[in-house]
Amino acid sequence: MNRAAWEEKPTAAGRAGKALSIAVIMLLILFPLYTIALTSLSSAETVQRVGGLVVWPSDGVSFDAYEQMFRNPVVLDALVVSLGVTAFGTLLSVLVSILGAYSLSRPGSLGHKTILFSVLLMFVIFPGLIPVYLWVSALGLRDNYLAIILPMAVSAFNVVVLRAFFMNIPQELFDSARIDGAGEFRILWRIVAPLSKAPIAVVTLFYAVAYWNNWFNAFLYLDDTSKWPLALVLRTYVVESAPLPQASGLESAPPTLAVKMAIVVVAIVPALIIYPFVQKHFKKGVIIGAVKG
Repeated sequence: MNRAAWEEKPTAAGRAGKALSIAVIMLLILFPLYTIALTSLSSAETVQRVGGLVVWPSDGVSFDAYEQMFRNPVVLDALVVSLGVTAFGTLLSVLVSILGAYSLSRPGSLGHKTILFSVLLMFVIFPGLIPVYLWVSALGLRDNYLAIILPMAVSAFNVVVLRAFFMNIPQELFDSARIDGAGEFRILWRIVAPLSKAPIAVVTLFYAVAYWNNWFNAFLYLDDTSKWPLALVLRTYVVESAPLPQASGLESAPPTLAVKMAIVVVAIVPALIIYPFVQKHFKKGVIIGAVKG
């Protein structure tokens, strides 16, 4: 009896090919991170002698780049701003997305069809940059942190993902809760939310990464450099090689390559710290929508 190719026992050559492919992919991912981290830990003389990114620490490790970076008040302020915006924005976005997804998962809710149609319409029609800019300006949110939070507070994709999971929760749980006298909010926080940890964790990660990496809204709406998030500082300091504003009386100079890489490391470390705690939920959340047979 002939069996499908995926049902056959893998051959030694097949296993070796898979291992080699995984090793190559890991090398392509880890090598750039390795060179970035090593360059940030190298002295300016080493970087200048090498003429670019450092691959081998021939002169030992130096923390001069990190010392120079953290002496700059703009970088420290930007780090605090990014942490605050990411924490508050993620909390707001997750709460609104959960509430919106739950209401849209309950047939017969107020404005159910109209709101659902509007959310699905956002997949194909986006208002564009100019209307959003005019809307933010009309609300007087220029140079306000809300200008980098509200325009991206809700993602239609995340709402639809949560709604699909909420609709798969057995109706009997809702009926029994209502018989016991529970209201909609109590059902949501006591029954739906605990059963939906995986998709909520995935959506939380999506929002947090989006807020942490968002520089464009800050570039548009924040004129005060003291309110810049780390992503915008990273773009200005690393990509454009422009000198950052310094405290009064201090000379401002273009950053060295080691300092640039130090800022990149600081920008990616929070995601590396958070991801292991979300990984188990992330893996489960990804396969929730898989086809089952």
